[in-house]
Parts: sequence; C-alpha cells; structure tokens
Amino acid sequence: MSFSNEIKNELAHMEHDKKCCEIAELAGLVRMDGTILIGSRKGIGLELVTENAAVARKAFKGLKKLFQVETEITVQRRTRLKKNNVYLVRVPGQPKVMELLDTLGLTRDGLMYNPEISDALVKKECCKRSYLRGVFLGAGSLSDPMNSYHLEIVANSEEYAGSLVKLIENFGLHPKISSRKNVLLVYLKESEQIADFLNVIGAHQALLELENIRIQKEVRNQVNRLVNCESANMNKTIDAAVRQKNNIELIKKHYGLEQLNEGLRAVAEARLNYPEISLKELGSVMDPPLGKSGINHRMRKLEELADELRAKGYTDEE
Repeated sequence: MSFSNEIKNELAHMEHDKKCCEIAELAGLVRMDGTILIGSRKGIGLELVTENAAVARKAFKGLKKLFQVETEITVQRRTRLKKNNVYLVRVPGQPKVMELLDTLGLTRDGLMYNPEISDALVKKECCKRSYLRGVFLGAGSLSDPMNSYHLEIVANSEEYAGSLVKLIENFGLHPKISSRKNVLLVYLKESEQIADFLNVIGAHQALLELENIRIQKEVRNQVNRLVNCESANMNKTIDAAVRQKNNIELIKKHYGLEQLNEGLRAVAEARLNYPEISLKELGSVMDPPLGKSGINHRMRKLEELADELRAKGYTDEE
C-alpha cells in the first residue's frame, strides 16, 4: 500500500464532533472527486469516483447522514493498466440534490459551478482543517518519504487552486502552484511543511511515521558525511605520507641523511620506517616523543630541501 493510501485510510476513519466539520470535510471531498449529473428526466444528480474503498464508504455514509438522500455505491474493476477497483458513489436525481449542492458549496449565484471555496464552509478553524482533510482524501497524494518529500493536490481550475492556496496559508504554510500534463497542482516540497500539513488535517499516525523516516534519513546522512570526511582525511594523510617519503628518499640519494642535523635526520628515518602513519602517530614513536606541530615543522624543512634538489635538476628516478 502506498504512503498516500495509508494516510487516506487513517483520515477516512476519523470521527467528527461537530456537524459543521462533517459538512466541510464532505464538501472538500466531493469538490475534488464529484461530478454534477444533469439529466432531462431524472433531474440533477451527483456522482463521486474514487479508488479508495474507505473514502467511498465515508462519502456514502456522509451523504446519507447529512442530507438523507438516496445514495448508491457500486464497484467497477478496471481492465487496463493497474486493473484496480474503482468505487462509484451516486446520488440519483431527487428533490434534495440542489440543497445538497448548495450546502457543499458546489453552486454559486444560481449557477451549477463555484470556481472557489465557499466562505460559509470555512468560517471556523476546525472547518478549515476539515475541508483540507476532505480535499486530500479526494485529490491529494504524498510521495514515499524514504525517496523524496512531495505532497500535492490536483486542482481543477486556476481560481480554485488560488483559493486552496489561500486556505492552506492560514496555517502558516507556503504552497506553490504548478502544472503537469495540463493539470494544476498545489504542492509542498519541504519536509517540515509537509509534516505541518499532516498535522493540520489530523493525520497524526502518518505524521509520526514521516518524522521517524526523517530521523532515519538524517542519521544516515550524518553517518555518510562522517564516513566521507574520515575517508577524505585518510586519503589526505596517505597522500601526505607518500609525498614526505619521496622527499626523504630524494634527500637520502642525492644529499645524504647523515648531512642533516639530528632533529631532521630522526624525523626522516622515522618516516622511512613508518611510511603510512599520520604525523601525530609519527610523533609518538619518536624518542623523545614529538608533537604534531614539531613533526610538521621538520617535514616542511625536509620538503624545502627536496625542492632545492629538484630545482638543481635532481629527480626521484635518478
């Protein structure tokens, strides 16, 4: 089951204490998944289509409970692509349909279309949350957070997308609008914004799972950074040790270690005996032990001498 369906199943089983919130949630759901049916004989009806069984049951129960309308639910199986079930919740033409459409904000000024969110549905903060919950149930999706962070809601018009953005912004979030294949999308990409949105719509179980995944990814990224840093430091140490060894071998061949003062000669001989250890470790094997800064200072002196020899034409291959 996808992460989106897990969220929808959680939301679909939520109960409401207030009728206004039930209406707001159903309004958001019907707005996204519903279609007004206009027939010459049977009058005006409503049909809602969803691929989620829990969402279909919620819509079916909500329509019957809130409006006492005759409601039917059927299941169809797709024969192409995913071959999954599609659930159709249908309200046939009957006298109460117009009242239903008006209450759910699907009509405005006598027209069978309302391009924006009805203000009457979202006067209270609890109703704003419920409406957004219904919208997500109808047309929302969230990518698997193990792979990426992307929450989007499909909008059916520019006016509605703008209205939806304003509603979401009431909760301090900053959604964006984009289009894909001629479809408008209201989306959030930052993990913290997505987590806040899940909290707004009441998907607390999904929120906990998202936070757990975020922590896992953060720890994994931190470990990777430490491993990369350690690897880089190790490579740097090895490269420096090889360079130092080459410098000392050049000096030994063309100048002679016996020509060096006691301090430089001791460090040169220690590096030849321990070609791969770090400067700090090299200092610890000296007698008496020498600090890293002291070892580093003497290595610079040896490098300067090696560079002088190279400038005179001596090479490592001779």
